[in-house]
Parts: sequence; structure tokens; C-alpha cells
Amino acid sequence: MNNNRLSPIMLVGTGSDVGKSLIATGLCRIFLQDGYKPAPFKAQNMALNSYATPEGLEIGRAQAVQAEASGIPCSADMNPILLKPSGEHTSQVILNGKPCGNRDAYSYFRKDGKETLRAIAHDAYNRLADSFNPIVIEGAGSISELNLRDGDIVNMSMAAYAGAHVILVADIDRGGVFASAFGSIMLQTPEDRKRIKGIIVNKFRGDLRLFDDGRRIMEDICGVPVLGVVPMAPHIHIDEEDSVALAGKDHHASYDKVNIAVVLLKHISNFTDFNVLERHPQVNLFYASTPEDILDADIVILPGSKNTLSDLLHLRKNGMAKAILSAHDAGKTVIGICGGYQMMGEYVSDPHNIEGDITRLPGLGLLPVKTEMTPAKTTRQVKFHFNNDPQTCNGYEIHMGRTTTDRPFITLADGTCEGCMTHDKCFGSYIHGLLDNQPVIDFILKPYLTAPQSVSFDASTYKEQQYDLLAEWLRTYIDIPRLYEIIHD
Repeated sequence: MNNNRLSPIMLVGTGSDVGKSLIATGLCRIFLQDGYKPAPFKAQNMALNSYATPEGLEIGRAQAVQAEASGIPCSADMNPILLKPSGEHTSQVILNGKPCGNRDAYSYFRKDGKETLRAIAHDAYNRLADSFNPIVIEGAGSISELNLRDGDIVNMSMAAYAGAHVILVADIDRGGVFASAFGSIMLQTPEDRKRIKGIIVNKFRGDLRLFDDGRRIMEDICGVPVLGVVPMAPHIHIDEEDSVALAGKDHHASYDKVNIAVVLLKHISNFTDFNVLERHPQVNLFYASTPEDILDADIVILPGSKNTLSDLLHLRKNGMAKAILSAHDAGKTVIGICGGYQMMGEYVSDPHNIEGDITRLPGLGLLPVKTEMTPAKTTRQVKFHFNNDPQTCNGYEIHMGRTTTDRPFITLADGTCEGCMTHDKCFGSYIHGLLDNQPVIDFILKPYLTAPQSVSFDASTYKEQQYDLLAEWLRTYIDIPRLYEIIHD
């Protein structure tokens, strides 16, 4: 273990989706490889992809991924404030891993009450800093939202509290990289400007030599060094934080693979459930946004949702519900995960208005289950056996609501039963990560493979390999020795 004390490092962005999370993940792995004991931290996250800690608390998926890259279990201290959008202007607020109600965006982002949230974030950071070195902090969105600066708890105010050295991540792929980098720095207060010690230009395409002059120009106008120019890395697969990533996963049919359509819900959550299937050599997985997309599918999956009733109503209005029922009637496989499982039942009721104004809707009627939304939220990691298979599988639950059925087919480690299956091609479960497990993958693909390949996929081993690949990639394109010079106390 390297006992040299490092200052915390913070990755901030010129905007959203510039690659802060990915670079933070890679730096966590680099620090681990170099003998340190890193931990990730993001004071406030807004995302529908979340994860359950070993203690049964809920955090953003990105921080769980960064904890994996750091070689440590995830904890609620790594993301003490999580906002999960549930409507156009409303989010569920998760504090220290536990839901504490819904807030509209206007009231949440006003300055009133921010000191309480700031104290929660600072306390969580302090607990991490007492045990880990260094802390890799991630900001949120752009650091140049001047209208939000007075109430900021996640960007430069957090850097000031932690005494962090700040690295600005700029996305060259979307254009305007000089203006966005220069503007992001110049719009800071003089004190915050001094905290920015370097720039990483991310998502470069083409010959890096073409940016040699650009690098020098950026350093001249911004007054800070460019620590690296990082190319796109499509060969490295790290779980994504936001549904923005789905834009590049459009519908396309394949005639030599099993076509799996994931229904693209308005409030889709935890779409990382399908990453393992997506990489299976005999699978073509795509996201279906129209009824026509489903026509080409062998398997249709209804994913998780942050607002089950709203998404169920939308499926009925846009014709997707009818297309899913037609797929089932045609003998295709239909699977529901979490909110998708709820939608496949007889009805979903919300007598306490947990999700909004809709109190009850009929489900798709594919499974004999009934769901009632309840104030209590289930968040836990689980081990289970799938359909009497002897292999122990792993997953996690994050859901509102209680579902009853007399046809469970999954046995949890504590002996309780879960899920519902009417036949081999129609089932649902609350378990996220269900489709990461080999017995489940083999089961759903078996009807469609005349000559199945022997594919053994260990998701944990694969993830570790990807973290190492990411670390190697960043070492190649970022001046890591210079970065160490910056953050050494």
C-alpha cells in the first residue's frame, strides 16, 4: 500500500455527457494499480441508473462502477444525494441512500434548504476522506451555470470544501471545444479559477497530431496545462450513467443472430441490465421505440421504469402495448424486469399517489400478478436460484411497490420466492442484473439457437478487464506523472 498522501482530485465538465464519469472511473483504477486506496465521490447525482449497496442503500450507478474500479464495496457516502427524475419537473430525492420524498425542480434548485444538503454532502465526504486516499470527486453537468452557482453543492463549492485540485474535462466531439474550455474557466470566480489545474480534452476522433497546435493554443488562452487529449474508446465497455448513451443503440435487425428488443420507455431505468446480453456473440440487442421495431424481435424485454404507471399509459397510447401482446401471441418471448414486470401483470394500483395522479391502470395481462405501489422502497443485493437451476446467481432489487402472485419461479438465498413465470417464454422479476447470469442467458436463448455456441461469460471478470483496459488507455493519452505532481501534498 502506498502511504503517500494525495490531495483529492475533482473532475468537472464544460457540460453534461463530456466523459467525467468515465475518466473518474479510469483514474480510480490507476490509483489502485499504483498502490493507493482510492474512493469515488459525487455529492449530488441525477440519474435513473442506480445501484444497491451491500447495506441495502441506493446510490447512482456511476459511483458503484467507480467503487468497483477502486476495488472496494460501494457505500452511500460515495453519492449522498441522488435525484431520480419521475416526471417532467419532479424527482425522487434519495439522501444517504434512503428516499425522502419527491421534490419539484424549482423548489429543489432554489437556495432555500441548500445548507442542509450541503452539510449532508460534506459529512459523507469527511467519512470517506478519513478512510481512503485519494478521493476522486466528480462534478455534475457544467461548472458554468451561473444561475445555479449560489446554491451549488456538487461542483466548485465542493472542490473548495475538499481542497481538491480540479481538472476540467472538455468534449471536443460536440464542437466548440476552445470556447467551452475558455468560457468555463473565465466564468469562475478568481478563487475558483485558481483551483483548476489542468484540462483534459476528451472524445477526440482522428489523428491526434492534428490537435498539436490546438493544444498549445488552448494552454495559451486558458492559462492551464492540457494534461491529455483522449480519443474515443468504443472498444472499452464501462456501464453508462445516463440514458443519453442509448442514442447510439438504434434499431437494426440481424438475420443470423437472436434479435432482442428492449422497449425504450420514457422513464427507463437501469438499462445496464442488458449490457451482458448485448455483448453475447449470438445476440443482436436493440432498443425499440416504435411498434414496427418489435416486429423483428425474437425476444421482447420490458425494462425497469422510474414511473411505471406513466410509462404503461404511454405504451397503450403509442401502440407499443398492442405490439408486445402480438409478439407474445406469435410465440415470441416476453420478459419484464422490475417496472416492466409490474406492467406485465393484471393491474398496477397507486392508492397513495406515490408516482403521481394515476391511481390504477390495467396491465398487459401477460402474468397473473397484481401490484400496489407502497411508500416503502426495497433496495438490496440478492443471491438466488433461477427456475431450479443449481447455480447461485447474483443481482439486486430497487423498486417501489408490492407484487403478489401464485407462480413464483426464483428462489432467493433466504428461502423466499420471487418473480412469476407462466411458461418458458413469458416471465418477469424484480431482480436487476438477472440477465448478467449465465443460467438465465442460456434459458432465454435456448429456443432460438439450433447450434448454440459454448459461451461462458463471467460478468465480474469481464468488468475487471474493462477497468484495466480503461486505465491503460488513460495512461497512454493523459500525462499521469504530471497529474501526480499536481495532487501530491
